[in-house]
Amino acid sequence: MPIEQPRQILRGAKALITGVANEHSIAYGCARAFHELGASVALTYANEKTRSYVEPLAKALDAEIFMPFDVTDEQQLEAVFEQIRKRWGGLDIVVHAVAWAPKDDLHSGLLQTSREGFLTAMDISCHSFVRMARLAAPLMKDGGTLLTMSYYGANKVVPSYSMMGPVKAALEACTRYLAYELGPRGIRVHAISPGPLKTRAASGLKDFDLLLNEAVERAPLGELVDIMDVGYTCAFLATPYARRVSGSTLYIDGGLNIVA
Repeated sequence: MPIEQPRQILRGAKALITGVANEHSIAYGCARAFHELGASVALTYANEKTRSYVEPLAKALDAEIFMPFDVTDEQQLEAVFEQIRKRWGGLDIVVHAVAWAPKDDLHSGLLQTSREGFLTAMDISCHSFVRMARLAAPLMKDGGTLLTMSYYGANKVVPSYSMMGPVKAALEACTRYLAYELGPRGIRVHAISPGPLKTRAASGLKDFDLLLNEAVERAPLGELVDIMDVGYTCAFLATPYARRVSGSTLYIDGGLNIVA
């Protein structure tokens, strides 16, 4: 059944989406979905190299804020949220779709991972979500929704996922603890676990094509998910329809995670 144009239930909401690298990014699917449902969006880009890819997307979505965002740079991190405060006065939705690990460590297996590489991956892929939550929470005066991106390898061993499995497991644990701490303020926190997707980040994984083929063969729905599947689910979680949902990891993988 085709998806009909949704009504704009998020009209008036303000959404910050990080991690857009190009039109194939999961984060871009989220931004498109929020925009379709009526939200105003702010988009960021990691560096000048990615700016040329992201800027046309920001224009197409009428992004009201478009800024550089390197999560390892505290000044850039704070500048984005300060601009949101000045421009919008508040914030309703944050998408954290930022992850990175040194390629040598990612391909070496966990046992051979360097201390520096592991700490870098943990800082960029996990603790940056905590830092963003700390800055976002004061702007979510009437509650809000924080979303981050995980993967099945956080809970089950996916050999090619290597060190990112433990890192994403930590991210899912942070999601639960943030949901607990921010719940009294009306802020809901979700970890999203999409099935294998053809994104630039995923292409760095060893034997990624095998993961894609396996997903199609084993998933009960027999299809790969796409960025809009993820985007529409995230949009749903940001609506009042999901007002009592928080702290869990939601799989968007055609049912792949239930298959032994």
